[in-house]
Amino acid sequence: MTTLDQSTGKNRYLVAPRRADFTLDQDWTSYSAAEHDRWDRLFARAQTVLRGRACHEFLSALQKLQLSEGGIPDMAKLSARLMPLTGWQVVPVAELVPDEVFFDHLANRRFPAGAFIRPESEMDYLQEPDIFHDVFGHVPLLANPVYADFMEAYGKGGQRAMALGQLKNLARLYWYTIEFGLMKSADGLRIFGAGILSSATESVFALEDPSPNRIAFDLERVMRTDYIIDDFQQTYFVIESFETLLEESYRDFGALYARLAKAQDIAADAVIPEDHVIGRGTLEYFRKT
Repeated sequence: MTTLDQSTGKNRYLVAPRRADFTLDQDWTSYSAAEHDRWDRLFARAQTVLRGRACHEFLSALQKLQLSEGGIPDMAKLSARLMPLTGWQVVPVAELVPDEVFFDHLANRRFPAGAFIRPESEMDYLQEPDIFHDVFGHVPLLANPVYADFMEAYGKGGQRAMALGQLKNLARLYWYTIEFGLMKSADGLRIFGAGILSSATESVFALEDPSPNRIAFDLERVMRTDYIIDDFQQTYFVIESFETLLEESYRDFGALYARLAKAQDIAADAVIPEDHVIGRGTLEYFRKT
């Protein structure tokens, strides 16, 4: 007999008891054989698609964390493998948590991961983050020391942004890097953003479709840029390395926020004269939808 009732809809964790920091018990034994099989099929498909598309750091971390051992990961066991590498742990939550809670977790090297897995009917697209998006997409790179430092810095930066009323700008940095970032490599552009890594279709689109813009990362430019949440991205920003991304996160954001408060927002599909354009998109896909 399991603690969580399988009959409460696609996210049974919504009714599970939660702590003050919004974490809860994963109750790993409550996952059904069908749910474990769903994870395995999502994982196998992603591994096939990401070969030659994901950044080396991500693929290496998959092996370090033993995510290929089969079935939905037990977050406690996953944390036990992750913590000796970078001091991070994975904590289960039911759904998106409030901003102040999210930033506190990141600032203290805890990644809140949704505990439910998407239903069969939403295998290809799910609006809310599930355990596959969070654990497969986000967690592996937390085994990389430089990226792990960046995520902690982002959490601390989020606490400051909330106090200054600049959360909108900082959220764009998260969106265009942590969720939908690309990076340069000796073999061409590669994926590191979790939103792309956990989507088989966007993994191909982000690198190979002629529609989106691909623009070199510039912190201020990114923090001025709108984004869309219900489709592929119209623009992808490309970082040089995790080291340069971390270095940018240590800048004085106070002066940056002062400039952003006076600057106009930039449309998600726009290319501006100051951009270092790696590839200008045709936007053809977006005209069809």
